[in-house]
Formats: sequence, C-alpha cells, structure tokens
Amino acid sequence: MAHHEHEKMARAKKFKIAVVTFTDTRDKETDKSGRFIVEQFEKAGHEIEIYRIVKEDPESMRKEIDSICAVGTVDFLITNGGTGLSARDNTIEVIRPFFDKELEGFGEIFRFVSFQQIGAAAILSRATAGKIGKMITICLPGSSKAVKLALTRIVMPQLAHMHWEANR
Repeated sequence: MAHHEHEKMARAKKFKIAVVTFTDTRDKETDKSGRFIVEQFEKAGHEIEIYRIVKEDPESMRKEIDSICAVGTVDFLITNGGTGLSARDNTIEVIRPFFDKELEGFGEIFRFVSFQQIGAAAILSRATAGKIGKMITICLPGSSKAVKLALTRIVMPQLAHMHWEANR
C-alpha cells in the first residue's frame, strides 16, 4: 500500500497530548515554545492532558517521562528544550532508553528544513522522535522558531498518519 493510501486511512481524530518543556530558565509565563505547542494542538481540536515544565536534571526528566507513561492515555508526548550540545542538554539521552522504536527520519527531515532556514547551524540540533508503547514522542529544540517550523512543516501534517501507523 502506498503512503498516500496510508494517509487516507489515517483518519484525523482528537488526540490527547502531553507537552513538557525541559528548562532551567523558563516558567509557564516565559515558556513561549511550550505555550505555542499547546496553542497549536488546541487550535487543531486536540486535548492537552498534561503541560509541565521540568528542570533539566536527568533524574527529574526520567521521573516525568515515567509519570506520563504511567498515565497510559497520552497519544503524543511533545518535548521542547535540551536537544543541543551543552552540558545541560540531556533530553535525547533521557528519552532514547524509553523508545521502543526511534523515528530517525524525523530528525533528518527537521534538520533539512532547518537548514533551509538557518543554514549549517541546523547540525547543532539533535531533535528526534520515537514510539514509547503506542505513544509517539517528539523531542524538539527549545527555540520558538524551531518549534514553529517543526509543528507546521512536519508534525501537524503527519499527526494522524503517525498515530495510525503506531497503533495498527
């Protein structure tokens, strides 16, 4: 079956979303990226089940992911922050052990569309995605521009298709 046929079978529905911002510097008032994610999913008719800000401490981050997995009703976990190269950027190292499958293509395409906008600096992003059980997890940079780019060009257009593939 061709991918266009898959997309037709992937009927859009209302998804339950968890949004987690990993940061040492932002709170809910200053978290532009997290708020943008929440707003975009709400505009699209999805339900924000969880929205949290978690310090970039690996143990706190792991506990948050464990907590979301324990809820068991989240369709998509969208994280932002902690995907760069600094010593405090631990999102990828924390998330990867949870993945049943990693969607390497997500990071590749994200860096490609980022390259079109910002040039070679796109190589500094370690954005990725994967499947934890039936929950799709997408790890985005903390930059508001990067979040907007990823949501508009990649995530929202493929949301129903990703869910369908992960749950069939």
